Amino acid sequence: MNGMSNFNMLALQYKTELFENVIPFWLTHSQDKEFGGYFTCLDRRGDVFDTDKFVWLQGRQVWLFSMLYNKVERRQEWLDCAIQGAEFLKKHGHDGNFNWYFSLTREGKPLVEPYNIFSYTFAAMAFGQLSLATGNREYADIAKRTFDIILSRRDNPKGKWNKAHAGTRNLKSFSLPMILCNLTLEIEHLVDKEIVEQTMEECIHEVMEVFSRPELDGLIVENINVDGSLSDTVEGRLVNPGHAIEAMWFIMDLGVRMNRRGLIDKAVETTLKMLEYGWDKRHGGIFYFMDRKGFPPQQLEWDQKLWWVHVETLISLLKGYQLTGSGESLQWFKKVHDYTWSRFKDPEYPEWWGYLNRQGEVLLDLKGGKWKGCFHVPRGLYQCWKILEAINTSDCKQEKEKAIHT
Repeated sequence: MNGMSNFNMLALQYKTELFENVIPFWLTHSQDKEFGGYFTCLDRRGDVFDTDKFVWLQGRQVWLFSMLYNKVERRQEWLDCAIQGAEFLKKHGHDGNFNWYFSLTREGKPLVEPYNIFSYTFAAMAFGQLSLATGNREYADIAKRTFDIILSRRDNPKGKWNKAHAGTRNLKSFSLPMILCNLTLEIEHLVDKEIVEQTMEECIHEVMEVFSRPELDGLIVENINVDGSLSDTVEGRLVNPGHAIEAMWFIMDLGVRMNRRGLIDKAVETTLKMLEYGWDKRHGGIFYFMDRKGFPPQQLEWDQKLWWVHVETLISLLKGYQLTGSGESLQWFKKVHDYTWSRFKDPEYPEWWGYLNRQGEVLLDLKGGKWKGCFHVPRGLYQCWKILEAINTSDCKQEKEKAIHT
């Protein structure tokens, strides 16, 4: 895989899958032409099996089509798709003060209160990216105001909907600092430089020095005590390898943005460590949940193989190779690429499976639902395509320079 032609062929494979398979699927099947927004509960063929709309998935799809419009090609159908989703969210997705609901009816009536901070993070991402595409100041203001609320809720993301009894076992979750690593770069153009720099530093510290534990050989845990110590409980022992690996390409992006080679190297090292830890030695693929002490995980889906875990791992491995030349990253990429494309890609209909059992067999005959929407697969295909293209271009340049000097 280290030849230029191989990288070129792989780049074409990811690009073709993105634009000839996955994007047409969502454009054709997910848009609600009557009420606005998107259907995400789609079966294998793309038929709608439930019309509820989940705010974080609505935001992710607005972001995805805005991003493609901004970074690939200014296609009107992409912009139209993003705008109609954003207008639905603007009208129905929040309580009037940008507290974003978790789910809505098809018509836009709230079903679940704004307990989930990720409704906020993906609304901010969506409107931030769309503001770049349109120049619309209202969209920019929605993104900025939502981001301010996110920062204000960092210490208690669920707010009054937090079910934990105060003062007994106060745990802090990896999820929010992890997503803020990405979100801060996404809306950097809308936020004061001082806040951007401070948030990036805090997120790097929490991800790489608080949740990554030296006493566990750098293993990243999902929950810690608020004082920064480990919790020897079910929640405190929880490890989500895919979550940690996804976070590492966010950290690599921050390392590039801040010109910190040491940070990039550490992220590559952590990616490889988490992948080795999470890889199923018997059946292949990456476990969903694990217990850091080897006790039985409490999540019944612990041994399932999920689409997003494998797609995000492909991104981190390719970025690691691109930025550091890590041969181990490239070897693992080949292994994960082969598993992912052979197991998750539906050979008959567009888009990818989401859920496999431990043996790698399809568990659910769907392409979207409450948790899977238009995000990880297309974003991953886009990221891998662009990275492979950049690697190929760099290799071509090196070959030309070598030829000149010989």
